[in-house]
Amino acid sequence: MPQPSFSTPLIGRNPELARLSGALERARAGDARAVLVAGDAGVGKTRVLGEAAGLAAAAGTTVLTGHCVDLGDVGLPYLPFTEIVGTLAADERFADVLAAHPVVGRLLGGGTDAVQDRLRLFEGVAGLLTDLAERAPVLLVVEDLHWADQSSRDLLRFLLSRGTLQRAAGGAPGRRLAVLASYRADDLHRRHPLRPLLAELVRLPAVERLEVRPLADVEVTELVRAVQDRPLPDSTVRRIVERAEGNAFYAEELVAATDGGGDGVPSALADVLLIRFEQLSDTAQQVLRTAAVAGRRVEHDLLRGAVGLSEDELEAALREAVGRQLLLPGDGDTYAFRHALAREAVYADLLPGERARLHGTFARLLAGRGGSRETAAERAHHSRESHDLAAALAASLEAAEHAHQLGAPAEELRHLETALDLWASVEQSARPSGEGTDRVTLTLRASAAAAHAGAAHRAVALTRSALAGVQDSDHELAARVRYTLAGNLLGVDSLTAAFSYSSEALALIPADPPSRTWVWAAATHVLAARQVGENETALRVAREALAVAERLRVPDARADLLISLAILESGGRTTPEGRARLREARDAARGAGNAPVELRALFNLAIGCFESGELEESVSWLREGLERARRAGLSSSPYPLEMRYLHLLVLYTLGRWDECAACAAEDAPVLPAAGAFAAGPALYVALARGDADVVERTRPLAEGPFDWMGRLVASIVLTDEAALRGDPEAAVARMRTGVADLTDDAGALPDATVRLAALALAAVADRAAALRAGGDAEELRRWTDTATELVELARTTAHRGADGSAQGPEGRAWLARAEAEWTRAVSGPDAGAWAEAVEAFASGDGYERARCRLRLAEALLVADDREGAAAEAAEARRTAVRLGAAPLLERVDALIRRGRLAEQRAPGSSPLTAREQDVLRLLAAGRSNRQIGEELFIAGKTASVHVSNILAKLGAASRTEAVAIAYREGLIGREEAVG
Repeated sequence: MPQPSFSTPLIGRNPELARLSGALERARAGDARAVLVAGDAGVGKTRVLGEAAGLAAAAGTTVLTGHCVDLGDVGLPYLPFTEIVGTLAADERFADVLAAHPVVGRLLGGGTDAVQDRLRLFEGVAGLLTDLAERAPVLLVVEDLHWADQSSRDLLRFLLSRGTLQRAAGGAPGRRLAVLASYRADDLHRRHPLRPLLAELVRLPAVERLEVRPLADVEVTELVRAVQDRPLPDSTVRRIVERAEGNAFYAEELVAATDGGGDGVPSALADVLLIRFEQLSDTAQQVLRTAAVAGRRVEHDLLRGAVGLSEDELEAALREAVGRQLLLPGDGDTYAFRHALAREAVYADLLPGERARLHGTFARLLAGRGGSRETAAERAHHSRESHDLAAALAASLEAAEHAHQLGAPAEELRHLETALDLWASVEQSARPSGEGTDRVTLTLRASAAAAHAGAAHRAVALTRSALAGVQDSDHELAARVRYTLAGNLLGVDSLTAAFSYSSEALALIPADPPSRTWVWAAATHVLAARQVGENETALRVAREALAVAERLRVPDARADLLISLAILESGGRTTPEGRARLREARDAARGAGNAPVELRALFNLAIGCFESGELEESVSWLREGLERARRAGLSSSPYPLEMRYLHLLVLYTLGRWDECAACAAEDAPVLPAAGAFAAGPALYVALARGDADVVERTRPLAEGPFDWMGRLVASIVLTDEAALRGDPEAAVARMRTGVADLTDDAGALPDATVRLAALALAAVADRAAALRAGGDAEELRRWTDTATELVELARTTAHRGADGSAQGPEGRAWLARAEAEWTRAVSGPDAGAWAEAVEAFASGDGYERARCRLRLAEALLVADDREGAAAEAAEARRTAVRLGAAPLLERVDALIRRGRLAEQRAPGSSPLTAREQDVLRLLAAGRSNRQIGEELFIAGKTASVHVSNILAKLGAASRTEAVAIAYREGLIGREEAVG
């Protein structure tokens, strides 16, 4: 039988397909089974059934499919079974089986004769299926059972409860039959005739129920990318995913409508969604239209006040809508639309005047309720949609204030931007009055909310808008705007401009008499001056401003200046004195209730520990900081984003790679677009483990809007990836591009230059080594010159970092590796240089230490120190296995085989662990890594590591050679070796 074909891959349905495949396997073995497949319209039932049918057909199963059709009250009896019999009749291979059951042929005659003797017909269909199943396994698929006529439901009941699924008597062979029947769960209202049948069938031992769940957001994202033949912006994809709510059909329709623009419900989809709505009574339709104006969810009392019906009429209409599964009752005496798109379709169907009138009604009802955050936000929305702009402005400002008090900056920003949009449209006399309600101050508030929400570029744009509207005659406000703009420009790495505006702010307002505005302007100027290398200026202003902050008793400004001084003064944040000052700043900021300054202190405490090699203490500070950010609603603000990155980096450095990857996955849904860099260390893990998609995952950081940390992550990943791929040209190009992108306006090279140079030098040294062996002197000279250029860059940066001082332990370790790679490039491997690199990474990055150990083993082997080489290779190998760093493991094992560094063992002893012995037996039987994993209940990657261990321990270059050696040395028997 021809099976349906699909143009997109099956996404997110492995669990459901596995359940159906299991039922089919049991049926093929003679254990007849039935699965009732439930799910909302469009969720993907047909696709799952089609895939299962395709698998069954490929395995030699006869697949028979019948469809129920919505024909209202005049449904044709036995329609799906008529379709099935018609398919059999059209295939001459089944002519003899049909001839043996002539009563079944009546189904093809229109049905009137067929129902004269229902029992004979039912037994005939059961007998037909039984005879077919004796020839080959049979899969019977009945789709859209919710539309089945009474006769079809009765016949299905007979087949499942009394006929074909029951075990044969007297020990006869079972029937090789499976039945899959689908129905729409959202169509089954309380009195639907299918409900009693389902309740009866699921109690049968051979019948099970399978719910096809909505797809997860990540699965809908994959589907959207698969069905669209051109790239869609990430914002468009996110909006489609949000609106589809896991429904595959809705997602595909929304994708198809992207060419038309707009954000409404596509007309074809709206028609589908409105069909059930239009089947309601007029009163129920009126209630749903009113509820649609309220939003996705509506309270019963609010709906009653808006719809203007008696309580009895309203309850009857609601019962009808709930029965048709258009509304769902919720907690707190509320009702919600079953799907957001259904609400959108009903809302779009309203007339413009009707819509505005109902919005006005809801606004008036909410105004009488008082002032919660939700009420203010709803009132603002309804007032705006009903064209009462003055009320909308007042409610938006009220909602913004509620959001600010609750620590919800993204929501605060949304309400403030709404207020700013409305400002010019509302007469001055109708605008809210009072301190802080002028347009410039509101714009500054919006910029602060944007910065706290992680929308750094939006914060800059808003502050520039405030600057355009401020009068310089108001010196204090003009200074506030400028130092706010300077702080926001620092957040987008526009350092020279930030310094310029902070300088203007200080020039606008005098230091005497002292004021809070001057103190904050000075504190911002200190930050900007340090970023452009004006450390002396920064130190002088910080000390002066600290004295003023203490005299004026401005504790949070004092805390901010203490942090700057802890960084600027001798030794900085890595010293005990510096950290003591940072702890004092944290306590002062906390006491003043200034969470952003407190978070700055916690970040600097954490990074100071990291720079000192005290990684566990760094983790402790990071956890405190991230928890504080969460409680303050500032998780997307700059310092928490930096802390997320640093937290993952510390986990990566400690070798806790699984934890690093898991934390990154947990963070991903809550990171703003500008915070994508925070998952950077998880990309380092992916690269080291050989994940194929790491370059694709990194590309947005390299090609999107400029973000300093994003470019740093991309430069590290892409430079190392090119080096691992053996492409020195690409590695050097990536390194140079990265350094250029990260160099500040004053020309100061980033500290990461040392790391990037070392990574590129690895590829250059590999190429130089190959050329030295091949004798191409001119090309070799070109690459040794490049190596010298790179190491000089590393030396310069390591000895004088971005802040003018020598780099700490991490920078020194990367310089040691760069020196060793340079020596390898210009003269060959030097064991002493690599020993220094191994030691330099002793208290830090275990993976980089293992990479240096591999190079040290190579150098020792060249020096004929086989024992030392074997010891270093074994240590590198242990680290690679522990971390799951498969590419490094392959290179170590290759060196062990080439240098014959495998440990010698006593005659008759096995070098393999018990688990490796199990893997060896399956290896000898020709199993793949995946098959080994399945048989031993371990992951395929784990099986791969065991296979690599076996090859290394036996000194084998291939799986076949490993089996031969194992047989020769008595580790497996002859029957296993030839199995």
